[in-house]
Amino acid sequence: MPSEMSSVPSEMNEALLRSLTPSVLAILVRRGADFAAAEDAVQEALVEAVRLWPDDRSPSARPGSGESRPGSGRGDPLRDPKGWLVTVAWRKFLDATRADAARRRREALVDEEPAPGPAPGVDDTLQLYFLCAHPSLTPSSAVALTLRAVGGLTTRQIAQAYLVPEATMAQRISRAKRTVSGVRFDKPGDVATVLRVLYLVFNEGYSGDVDLAAEAIRLTRQLAAAIDHPEVAGLLALMLLHHARRAARTAPDGSLVPLAEQDRSRWDTQSIAEGVRILQTALARDRLGEFQAQAAIAALHADAPTAEETDWVQIAEWYDELTLLTDNPVVRLNRAVAVGEADGPRAGLTALAALDDSLPRHTAVAAYLHERDGDLATAARLYAEAAHKAPDLAERDHLTRQAARLNAHRRR
Repeated sequence: MPSEMSSVPSEMNEALLRSLTPSVLAILVRRGADFAAAEDAVQEALVEAVRLWPDDRSPSARPGSGESRPGSGRGDPLRDPKGWLVTVAWRKFLDATRADAARRRREALVDEEPAPGPAPGVDDTLQLYFLCAHPSLTPSSAVALTLRAVGGLTTRQIAQAYLVPEATMAQRISRAKRTVSGVRFDKPGDVATVLRVLYLVFNEGYSGDVDLAAEAIRLTRQLAAAIDHPEVAGLLALMLLHHARRAARTAPDGSLVPLAEQDRSRWDTQSIAEGVRILQTALARDRLGEFQAQAAIAALHADAPTAEETDWVQIAEWYDELTLLTDNPVVRLNRAVAVGEADGPRAGLTALAALDDSLPRHTAVAAYLHERDGDLATAARLYAEAAHKAPDLAERDHLTRQAARLNAHRRR
């Protein structure tokens, strides 16, 4: 120990300090301090302990010492000697870092670390997920920060994936970092928020030189390895089941292929089997969540050898469960389709009538159900109307072809 420890503590204090030193050092390293700097800070904290702790291990309040009495912000060593040492050591580390101009880059990193205080049993990677999905961030910023900090993608890659200039993405990430700077992790992170961010990444699909769907699966696997949570498993299963159909979703000319018309021999059976296995394990825990319910629906689609053999009755029942879990209008819209398949198109139209017709894809669903009910004129008109509302060119072309197909059929 440093020479400042000339006043030898009592045998009890010395044994206590020696026993606590390794764990205090480990906490600082986990928070981002390099080993050498962490060790220096811990040694200085030990000096303070020797100077301030009398035999009863309570710090004195020497005039001008700047130290706190028991029960103050630095903790009471009588009750929590380890917490006292961690707090003092962390502050010593921050003071040394800020005083050293050559370490300014590390100072910026330190300022974004969780606040001092032990965090036993918490996985570092898991905390990084929670930090990047902090509720104070907008969804787009949370996604960008997750891809940068957890995914390890460059700013250029993220900008290409989101079709924005690199400078724009750099500003977005910088603002996100400033927003979460100094965020305290004194409470468990919100797993649901992390899952929503990862699902947003997955739904972006493929753009530029980054396959965001594959990246989302990789990150969700990493999260599943760090936390035992049925909804994390449910999201991973959902991603795998959806991703398994990717090759069959578009024709060679780039046009969309509806689920009922997809070549199921092109589905990735290995991913489907893995997704079903993960889902079954999650469902067995009897803690149903929305991602598990969505994955169950995807699994029923994947299990059907042909579109005609799809178990729509079970799918409609799972949509009922999903509606109870999340009263989401889009879920209700998809439920109307399932009800139309299970109980007939008129039942589906009745379910659809209860929804706001300004919902995205509402008009397209109405067109499909009217076609199933035999009202081709109304269906053709609605397909054409839905095409004008379509958010992208591929969907617009698909809906336009559907309207043209029905109009041609009526002219025969």
